[in-house]
Amino acid sequence: MSLSYLYQIENHRSPFWAFAIHDGHHIDADLEPYLHISPEDRLREEDPYTAILAELPFNRFVCGTSRFQLDLNRNKNGAIYLTPEQSWGIQVWRTDLTQQIKDQLYETYDMLYQKIAQQIQHTIDRYGYFVVFDIHSYNARRDGPTTIIDKVNNPQINIGTAHNHIKWRELTSAFMAMLRTGKDGQTYDVRENVKFKGGFLSSYLNEQFGDYGCVFSIEFRKDFMNEWTGEVFPQKLQEYKQLLMQTIDSLESYFAYER
Repeated sequence: MSLSYLYQIENHRSPFWAFAIHDGHHIDADLEPYLHISPEDRLREEDPYTAILAELPFNRFVCGTSRFQLDLNRNKNGAIYLTPEQSWGIQVWRTDLTQQIKDQLYETYDMLYQKIAQQIQHTIDRYGYFVVFDIHSYNARRDGPTTIIDKVNNPQINIGTAHNHIKWRELTSAFMAMLRTGKDGQTYDVRENVKFKGGFLSSYLNEQFGDYGCVFSIEFRKDFMNEWTGEVFPQKLQEYKQLLMQTIDSLESYFAYER
C-alpha cells in the first residue's frame, strides 16, 4: 500500500507565501474502507475555496488532500484524527488504522514539513525575509443552517498572530488596518486572536524562522459559502480575495523601509 497525498507548490518571484493547507477534499482510495465520516460532514469541516483566496501573486502551497487524512495544522501526534475529541466530536474512522497506515501518514507529514522548511529557507536566502498568509475559513452556524451568527464572538476575519515575534507588531497593525476597509468603502470586522490564534504551521514557522518573517493565520468566517451545503457565493469570495490583494502594497512598503 502506498498512500497518495495531493499538494502543489508554485514558486514566484516574491518573498510572500499563500498557504491553503485545509482546502482539500481528497481521500486516498485505500483509506476509504476505513472511513466513517460522510463526505458532507468532511466538507463542512474543511476549508473549501481557500485555494481560490490563495490565488495571489505569491508563492503558493495548496493541499488537495483532506485534513481528515492528514492535518498539517496540527503537531505530528495530532495530525491523524484518531479519536472524536480531535475532530469536533466526529468519529472519522470505522475501525482503528493499521500501524503501517499510520507510519506512512506520519512519513508524509515529515516529508511535507521538510519541503515547507526548505521553501521558506530559500525565500529567506533570496530576499532576507518572508511573510506567510496561512488562509483558512471557519464555521459560525454549527447548530444548523438557519442559526443566527453570534457576531460578537465570530468576526468576519480573524487574524491569528499568537506565535509571531513581537518585532512584527507594527506590520501586523498595518496589515489589519488594510483589511478593515474595502476599495468600495465597505468596512469589515477584522480582529486578532479572537476565534483562532494560529495553529501548528504558524508555531513551527515562527520557531524556525521567526526572526526573518511572520505568519498571518487568516480565518474567514464562511460568509462566502453555505457551510452546510457547500454552495459558494462567488461575489463574496472575490470580495474577500480583493481584500487580501490590497494588503500587498503595505507589505512591500514595510519591508522596503523598515527592514
